[in-house]
Amino acid sequence: MFLYLLAIIPLCLLVKFVSKTSVLHILKKWLRLLQDKFYVYQFYKVPQFNHNMQENQLYRKISTYLNSLPCVEDSDFTNLFSGSKSNDINLVLNADQKIVDNFLGARISWINEKDEKTGARSFVLKIRRNDKRQILRAYLQHIHSKFDEIEQRRKEVRLFVNVNDESNRNGNRRWISVPFTHPATLDTVVMEQDLKNKVKADLETFLKSKQHYNRIGRIWKRNYLLHGPSGTGKSTFIAAMANFLSYDVYNIDLSNVSDDSDLKLLLLQSTNKSLIVIEDLDSYLCNNSTALSFSAILNFMDGIFSCCGDERVMIFTMNSKDQIDPAVLRPGRIDHHIHFPLCDFNAFKSLANSHLGLKDHKLFPQVEENFQTGSVLSPAEISEIMISNRSSPSRALKLVISTHQSNIKLVPSRTSDKIEMIHNNVEADLAPKHPLWLSKSRSVRPVEESSESDKYPQGLIKSKSVRPMVESGAFGKESVNDLRKFYGLVRIKSSRKKSLDFDTSEK
Repeated sequence: MFLYLLAIIPLCLLVKFVSKTSVLHILKKWLRLLQDKFYVYQFYKVPQFNHNMQENQLYRKISTYLNSLPCVEDSDFTNLFSGSKSNDINLVLNADQKIVDNFLGARISWINEKDEKTGARSFVLKIRRNDKRQILRAYLQHIHSKFDEIEQRRKEVRLFVNVNDESNRNGNRRWISVPFTHPATLDTVVMEQDLKNKVKADLETFLKSKQHYNRIGRIWKRNYLLHGPSGTGKSTFIAAMANFLSYDVYNIDLSNVSDDSDLKLLLLQSTNKSLIVIEDLDSYLCNNSTALSFSAILNFMDGIFSCCGDERVMIFTMNSKDQIDPAVLRPGRIDHHIHFPLCDFNAFKSLANSHLGLKDHKLFPQVEENFQTGSVLSPAEISEIMISNRSSPSRALKLVISTHQSNIKLVPSRTSDKIEMIHNNVEADLAPKHPLWLSKSRSVRPVEESSESDKYPQGLIKSKSVRPMVESGAFGKESVNDLRKFYGLVRIKSSRKKSLDFDTSEK
């Protein structure tokens, strides 16, 4: 009997609970019916076509927005269609299906209706009267903005290049375009993760900052400078930015620009939501071309004509910015400077992981030891080695090591040649013309008296034969160290000679 009671009591409780929930469900259903009966809700109908049988653009935007909501997958009946791209699948709400959206805490219902007589479709919006007064206008604006974002992601990105006057037969067609199908993304770009995250966050903030730029009275654009040696990934990074933003790319070839007015015309004929790219700007500026004036380039970057468009990102690339006029690099013309260095060990590990599928290998310590002597290979060079030997990761790593070592060996030989080359010139500068030559010579000045001791090797601060070579970057880091050692010996020899001269003068 006791066991029977233990078995029947939980069953009774379960029946009571089920009955209670069923009653609650029925009560809620009646409550909704009463609310509808007493006009608690308000309805808005959005037809697919207007009275002139023209497509209602609001209907298209609402359809795009609703079909992008995750809750479409939970609908009783959903259609599947292929997208514009081969791997895209679009979910489309079927007729007479209901979908519920939430906005600012309000519950909003949509019904996709179809007229049985005409076959015309329409969306019916159902919203509580109290919520309508607070959020309806903001909700419709939210649909507009979301539609723009979805269309921007869906559109085909194109690459535009400017044509010269000879090929411009139409007289006003300065751009030709092709589909932009570069596969690079910000995830595949080899870059320090912190820097990559900062750039990504900056781009995301830029996309949402239209009102902020309008409020402070600035043009809604962003300028980036990518600088570093060839083969370090600048062009690939531009492609990744274009794919991330889904912006068209306008690549301006300055050699095809006839004059200042032509450059302005190219800018005027570009569209909003685009990347405007000028590569190797340092090479063009250093060649002293007469086609474009220096002021035209400055005005292109941050002049009155740059305001003829919104939501643009300008990107300039340089191999080096050391010899560039500061007017080009000032804030406003360049908002972000991003350096692309030669490949170090961290970048090598990223390349090995993406190209060879290696997160670790027995040769990694040897590779790291080689990179500690300095970076002499670009990511492009290492990538090519890995791509060509992707079937044998060990062979690829050995080739990276041997290639790195062979390039490192070239540096000391070049350094010794430069030291020998300038030896005679420097000795002429160091020749004693006065007993107190060490302090009065124009060629050499003690390091502690110079403010440039961090820039030039010790003892070479004012040497007329050496300083131009140092400024032009003729010496690498190892070369500078060797020069310091060499001139240390020269200074010791010179000091001894000075002491002998002092002894002679005293006698």
